[in-house]
Amino acid sequence: MPRKPLRAGKDRRRALVTGGAVRVGRAIALALARAGMDVAIGYHHSRAAAAHTVRAIERLGARGAAVRADLGDARAARRLVTAAAQALGGLDVLINNAAVFVRTPFATTSPRHFDHIVDVNLRGPFFCAQAAAVFMKRGGHIVNIGDAGAGQAWPGYILYTLSKAGVLALTRSLAAALAPHGIAVNCVSPGAVLRPVGFPRARWAALTGGRAEAVDDVAAAVVRFATCPPSLTGRTVNVHGGRTR
Repeated sequence: MPRKPLRAGKDRRRALVTGGAVRVGRAIALALARAGMDVAIGYHHSRAAAAHTVRAIERLGARGAAVRADLGDARAARRLVTAAAQALGGLDVLINNAAVFVRTPFATTSPRHFDHIVDVNLRGPFFCAQAAAVFMKRGGHIVNIGDAGAGQAWPGYILYTLSKAGVLALTRSLAAALAPHGIAVNCVSPGAVLRPVGFPRARWAALTGGRAEAVDDVAAAVVRFATCPPSLTGRTVNVHGGRTR
């Protein structure tokens, strides 16, 4: 039978996973719950999946909550963090996982495309971190999700790789800014894990060589950084089996 959710207590840490309803975000949320944390997830369109993930978190004996937010809006990003902290009674861990992965060829990319991808993938993590730091008065952990392909030449996805390269720089800068407050900021950069929605199967097979990384390995790396000593900060670990795209 499902276990009754535990009440918040001083020995239970509280985490927010943006984009936590589905795919890698869901795996991270469940891994944090298994590690003894109460977990809130942020979602945008995946309402039914978010409810399903919250039930799965609660079956693990943790408290769960779901909050809808469009991280392309900085104000919504701040409201997401505040709502999650209110639902869980505080916030100790932020996982900046939400991102959009959209093909943006150089010749046809519009300013609207540029703004949307950079707003969600880079501005969102910044303003979520800014809001979360207010609640982490006695130390905490921020883990950004990057991409092992960040900074590489991928002409069809220029804005995605640009935004993820920005996440790496953001990680280092936030680590320096927040170290005096005992907040560790690190980054997990997966390789090819799950085929993106709409991504051609043949191209995915060619990209991965028939071998994608295990989503549980990514989640385990996130848990490691979400529980590390505060002195371990400003680091990026690639979870890609020694390969890059």
